[in-house]
Amino acid sequence: MPDMTAPRHSPLENAQGLTAGMVLTSLGVSFIGQAGLLTGQTAGVAFLIAYATGWSFGPVFFVVNLPFYWFALRQMGRGFTLRTLGCVAGVSLLTTIAPQVVPLGQVPPLAAALLGGCVAGVGLLALFRHGASLGGVGIMAVYLQDRHGIRAGWVQMAVDLSVLVLAFLVVPPVSVLMSIAGAVVMNLILAFNHRRDRYVAI
Repeated sequence: MPDMTAPRHSPLENAQGLTAGMVLTSLGVSFIGQAGLLTGQTAGVAFLIAYATGWSFGPVFFVVNLPFYWFALRQMGRGFTLRTLGCVAGVSLLTTIAPQVVPLGQVPPLAAALLGGCVAGVGLLALFRHGASLGGVGIMAVYLQDRHGIRAGWVQMAVDLSVLVLAFLVVPPVSVLMSIAGAVVMNLILAFNHRRDRYVAI
């Protein structure tokens, strides 16, 4: 159980933590997207749709997450839901403008997968610790960890790997394998570092 006597974050601390989380996650997604790779959860679904249609990842990611807010509102409360909605909107915007603001050039795909997974993992960790997620499976993962003690990282890894296995149907196998490596890195960061017995999230 978390130490409920630990100091809580102030509104300013939450604002900076959520902002840093959105920036880092967007940078990680940019590494992955510019290398033509995938990740898991709703971001992976958004990548698949974007690759298939030519649409921009950001708007697709925002729309794909819309069905999950009802569950978040019912199970996690209005504060968590509003913070998550804001973070999803922020990442959707930042990933849209990132190629113009931070052009990454030609990053080797495996490096992009590992760097993207690492940076996105730290970004998601910041969001989780400040009472938000990036929608989709992240909402369910936080709920299962907070209510049932099941590590969020392990939940996300199981879903991510399932999504990436399905990606073999539409993406070259080598790209899928590199994407899996990035997803493993990202979720190991969450599994080892986001623990409610060590840290009060908000």
